[in-house]
Amino acid sequence: MPLRLGTTAAGLVTGYAADTLFGDPRRGHPVAVFGTAAARLERRMWADSKPRGVAYAGLCTFSAVGLGVALQAATRRRPFARFALTAASTWAVLGGRGLAREGAEMAKLLEAGDVPSARTRLSHLCARDATTLDSAELTRAATESIAENTSDAVVAPLFWGAVAGLPGLLGYRALNTLDAMVGYRSPRYRNFGWAAARADDLANLVPSRLGAVLTAACAGGGARSAWRIWRRDGSRHPSPNAGQVEAAFAGALDIRLGGTNSYGGEVESRARLGEGRDPEPVDLRRAVRLSRLVGLAAVVAAAAVAR
Repeated sequence: MPLRLGTTAAGLVTGYAADTLFGDPRRGHPVAVFGTAAARLERRMWADSKPRGVAYAGLCTFSAVGLGVALQAATRRRPFARFALTAASTWAVLGGRGLAREGAEMAKLLEAGDVPSARTRLSHLCARDATTLDSAELTRAATESIAENTSDAVVAPLFWGAVAGLPGLLGYRALNTLDAMVGYRSPRYRNFGWAAARADDLANLVPSRLGAVLTAACAGGGARSAWRIWRRDGSRHPSPNAGQVEAAFAGALDIRLGGTNSYGGEVESRARLGEGRDPEPVDLRRAVRLSRLVGLAAVVAAAAVAR
């Protein structure tokens, strides 16, 4: 256990280090197991109904929260067990190394001019339709995904782990996974996925803004621009959260994000974020480096407030 840290703080730091060094478990990933179970339950519960979607999201999320509460209670007087479970859970729910790996792979493909492979690879980062995207649009999509997922897959889990321990870690990851599964505005999920999407929005209100602040803090010479563009453009995104970190990244890297996107046949025209040039593959690599710095700052902040 890292010295001079409380049990939860030590677990968060150790889990973050495990994710940084080893990445996601290759087999039996707990998030994948949860996703499989949630998909099976969806097949049984689906209906074009908001109340049915509320019940589905509640059952899945509170099952994860309940497991966290039970584990927390069972280790109340067993600090090493609490530390070990927190570390393992943090490792399982974080996605920082995987995010960086995918960003670097996308940059490599785009630098080589391999647009077909980059179109296929983009699905590892986001659900955007990539079949007609050129190199410039693929670069923008990947850079936006690196920014957004820095909050979703790193800052937010650490935040909830710091303020709510094991229930926070497991509950947040369950909710975020549900949003990725059913939180789309497609005909199938517009009603059924409404509750999961709205609950995920609420869970990310604070972490996304914390992620933007940490982005500015880690931006070096671009700190002032990151702060200014975040404050000016963060609310221009249709999501109450995604635009926060995307705008901060745009300012930090002196690039411009936003534009027309397509998801499952649904086309969205989004406001531009930032005032620099359109991103290039080298900027995608810079975004990966910035994402790593933000993750490191996030775990330091989480350890400072956790017990």
